[in-house]
Amino acid sequence: MKINRIILSGGGTGGHIYPALAIYNRMKELNPDLECLYIGTDKGLEASIVPKANIDFKSIEISGLKRSLSLDNIKVAWEMLTSTQKAKKMIKDFQPELVIGTGGFVCAPVLYAAAQLGIPTLIHEQNSVAGVTNKFLSRFVDKVATSFHEVENDFTKVSHKVAFTGNPRGQEVTNYAKDEHILSKNYGFNDQLPTVLIFGGSRGAPAINKAAVESIEDFAKKEYQVIIGTGSVHHSEWMNYIEENQIKIPNNVKIVPYIDNMPALFQRIDLVVCRSGATTLAELTTLGLPSILIPSPYVTNNHQEMNAIALVNNQAAEMIKESQLDSSQLVHTIDRMILDQTALNKMAENAKKLGTPHAIDDIIKLVESI
Repeated sequence: MKINRIILSGGGTGGHIYPALAIYNRMKELNPDLECLYIGTDKGLEASIVPKANIDFKSIEISGLKRSLSLDNIKVAWEMLTSTQKAKKMIKDFQPELVIGTGGFVCAPVLYAAAQLGIPTLIHEQNSVAGVTNKFLSRFVDKVATSFHEVENDFTKVSHKVAFTGNPRGQEVTNYAKDEHILSKNYGFNDQLPTVLIFGGSRGAPAINKAAVESIEDFAKKEYQVIIGTGSVHHSEWMNYIEENQIKIPNNVKIVPYIDNMPALFQRIDLVVCRSGATTLAELTTLGLPSILIPSPYVTNNHQEMNAIALVNNQAAEMIKESQLDSSQLVHTIDRMILDQTALNKMAENAKKLGTPHAIDDIIKLVESI
């Protein structure tokens, strides 16, 4: 089935937006005539990210439900009603053959409107615990694609709609060419030495930054190299801290604000220390990268810890809870893992078994079955 017009919706965080863009890029590759409209909110990251991808973007207004009794939920209910009507008009004007939602509050009115109009619909759940929006929409859409088998427990009432595909970002990272000299060219490192990457996401994570920076003097004594990505927001703060505390940065440690070619760098890294957001885990598993996961405790339903546990249970990663994270724990865990090449290789194999290098194609097949 050749699809020529599609609407995508997903918003708030990159974890919802990038899977949608990965699906679009693959469908555009298969059909250069594909036309796409992306519906998001003007407050989410999608408002800046999507137009840069040369995709038509329109916005509606919607907020998330409060989990406790709150008068704010009356406002949300009104927004849902009015936004659904606006979404219906956008859908009728664009006349898509398919509508896909990848999570975030904005998907609720868009996918609900599409379902009411009888247009084929699919939602994609990236995490191991389903979000409120996707749970609501699962009753109305045609198909539910998942990235973790564990999340199927949240969709038992609509199990006939559910199919495991993996995260679209997994397939997308397989297209990045491997650069054997990226460490020496970009960081002045030895291309032959084991290398650890520590980062807390695009904006950084204060707890991870603190443990990493306080470990610099220990790292100086090691036979491996360390890249610390602080996040642009926090970089100057930590560089000031290093200067004030007279911490000497050794040649085997590099501190950078942001890594804009992460998939390319991943392919030359031996061990990653990071959060356990769904998109990052899709990249790690598809590339077969061992990791130390430090779940964010500040996310809905504690889904990052559940994501991490899914990998830990398959011996594909280790986990340190943020409440237990400090310099000593970080260095000890890195040493134990990176200095045991046999165990590291086994973890890489286990991670790769969980990877989904054909996720987007599987989603497209699922769409064609509607």
